[in-house]
Formats: sequence, C-alpha cells, structure tokens
Amino acid sequence: MKKLKVANLYRSELIPISGKLVERYNKCLKTLGFTETKLKSFYIDGIGWSPEVAEEKNNTQYLNHGDANPNGIIISPLQKGKPVYLPFHSFDKEMMQHIFRTHGQKINDITRDSAICIDFDQDIDVFYEPLDVLKYDNITIKFRLIDNLEQVQKDQLKLVDKFKTDNNFIDEGIHQQLLDSAKKYGDLRDRDLSLHPLHFTTNSFYTRAFGGVYLLRDFIKTIIIFESLSAYKEAIKDTLHDVLIYHIAQPELVDKLKDHIIIECDLEHMVKTPNYDRIKKYELALFLKDTEHPIKDILNDNVLFKSYLNKIDIKARKQVMSVELYLEKLERSNAYKIEDIVDQSFYFALHQPHSSLSSEHRDLIHKLLINIAPMDVLFLYWYDKEQFYKSYETWEDSFKDWVIERISNNI
Repeated sequence: MKKLKVANLYRSELIPISGKLVERYNKCLKTLGFTETKLKSFYIDGIGWSPEVAEEKNNTQYLNHGDANPNGIIISPLQKGKPVYLPFHSFDKEMMQHIFRTHGQKINDITRDSAICIDFDQDIDVFYEPLDVLKYDNITIKFRLIDNLEQVQKDQLKLVDKFKTDNNFIDEGIHQQLLDSAKKYGDLRDRDLSLHPLHFTTNSFYTRAFGGVYLLRDFIKTIIIFESLSAYKEAIKDTLHDVLIYHIAQPELVDKLKDHIIIECDLEHMVKTPNYDRIKKYELALFLKDTEHPIKDILNDNVLFKSYLNKIDIKARKQVMSVELYLEKLERSNAYKIEDIVDQSFYFALHQPHSSLSSEHRDLIHKLLINIAPMDVLFLYWYDKEQFYKSYETWEDSFKDWVIERISNNI
C-alpha cells in the first residue's frame, strides 16, 4: 500500500489518537459493552472506527453487537466531515453528517474533556433471517457520555443547591464533595451536555448484514440483492413478503434493473467516455504477461497499446475490442446479438445508473454496478474501497502506477 499512501489514496483522512484520547476511547468501548484496546496510539475515521483496533481484535466490525446493532464513537470535533472508511450501511456517512449538523456546537464542548458513544437503534435486537433487513425503516440515534457525565452534572447541581441551603455553606464535608467532583470532572454547572436523540429515515440502501445486501425499495417493486449465496438461498424460501430476490451474480438481475428504470446502457455513448477507456485498458492488462515495456506505458501510449493488442491471441484481441466490433457489425445488420460478441462482465461494466435517479440513488447504484462487474478501477476506488484495496494487492506494480494515475487525475 506504500504507493497509495504516498499518493494520499489510502485512508489519508484518518485522525491520530494518542495519550488521553486513548483512555477516553477505551471508556467508550467499555460503555458500549466492548473490550478495551491495548494500543497506545491508533487512527480513527468519521464514525470512530479504527483500522488498527480492527486488526488488533481481528474483527473489522468490532463496533457492532451483531448485524442489527451498530455503534459509533466521537472523541474529537475533527471527525466532522471525515470519511467513514468501512461503513456498515451505505447511509452511515449521512447519519454522521446529521449528528454534526444538529449537535456540532455541543460536540465541540463535550469533547474538550469527554467522549460520546453512539447507538444507532433501529428497534431490532437481533437479525434471525435474511429478509429481516426489510425491518430497516426509522433509526433512532442515541447518545451516552463516558463517566456518566450527565448524571455527574446533576449530582453537582444538587450539591450546589444543598450548599446554598440554610447554613450549609460552612459545611466542610459539602465543600470537599464539591472540590472532589470539580477536580475529577471539572465545573459542569453551565455546560450543556444534553444530546437529544435524533431520527433518521432510510430508503434504499446497502448493508453488510448477511454478507452484504442491497435493498432497493423506492422503485416499481422492492428488490433485494444478496452478495452471499447462502443468504440468498435462505431468502428465496420466504413466501410471506412480496419482493423480488436476486443473487448479485445472476445475469437476469441486470435485465430486471433495466426494466425497473434503475440502470441503462447506451453503448454508442459509452465508447466515447473515459469509463469505457478505463475498462478496455483494464481488460487488455489482464492479458499482458512478461511485457518488454511497463504496463503503465502500454496503456497510456496509443502506439504501444496497438502493438501489444496485436501481440495477444486473436480470441483475447476480440474480447478487448468486442464492444467496438459489435457496434461496427450493428451498422451493417441488426441481426447480431450483443451476448454473442461482447463478454458479459464487460457489457455489465458499461451500465450506468438511470439518468432519472437522484444523486443519492445514483451513488448506491454505482456501488451495486461496480460489485456486479468490478472493471472500472476509478469507480471501484470511489464506491467500494475495501474491494479496491484487496484487488490492488494482486496487481502488477506498473499497473498499480497506471491505476493511481487514473484516480489522482480523475481520468
């Protein structure tokens, strides 16, 4: 990952945590019912998730109590606007934005000497079967401060009232209680520590529950798409819910998404776009072995591209150029079928969210499409960083350079 880090493309916006903040983070973990970290320093993202703590615990979802009960931690106002690097839901970043929009000023004050535990409560204690994801609706975002600070504040105010009653101002015992509390927690009398619960309504979304599920319920009919084959097989046994159920690898899924005006594909338009250029060059790179030139140069230089295109076998050559070959044949006759000429994954990779969709839905469908056919390296980085990082580790060094160039220059 060294090259990605140098290019600021690998978790570059994480917030460093050390010293007193580690102690507060551990108090949050304990308050939420998790075990503490033994690390002396680490980094966190916008929702309080840490890659180092996840590695230590050998659990990427260490802030979850099962699939139905995710949590978050705020220990710094710097978390405002930061990415959520491993979101459990596609709407996690939106929920964090909602929190900071509503409680931003109080968060700034509270995190001076405390930390905030977040419970994303969807009124579901446990998931039992895959279609339980249909229960996702309204989420109540609840807050708790470490050290029970809200109660400590109430106790301080009671002590102050007691101090002011009758002749208690001369009671040294009350003096000492006030001093001890102020020394340990600070003067909380005028602090606003009340973070009222917030409400967030879901529509279509992606969740990591059950191995990864897309729930599309803002269209003609509710569609549920499973990444896990076992979860899909369990879900299709259901006879109670009137929904369409697919596994992400089913070819007919793409046709259904088109029928429901969720995605579209205009090949004549797509071949003129940077998306097509990236996908075609990715396809060629798959066939390049033991090259005399760096793959980055081959993909960037038209002469070298043509040279190596002609060096691979004819079957591979037709696969790389299949879309253009199909469009050429289509000009002469409409008898040709795209599935007979263009590789299925290549064709699927050229689909786009339907132009009528909102920006929020477009992002979700882009993520779905890149999971169906992960061939556009730029979109893979944008919409599924976890899968991008896994794929990146398998690529040849010079191809990594080309990919980093695409992402850094947004081309």
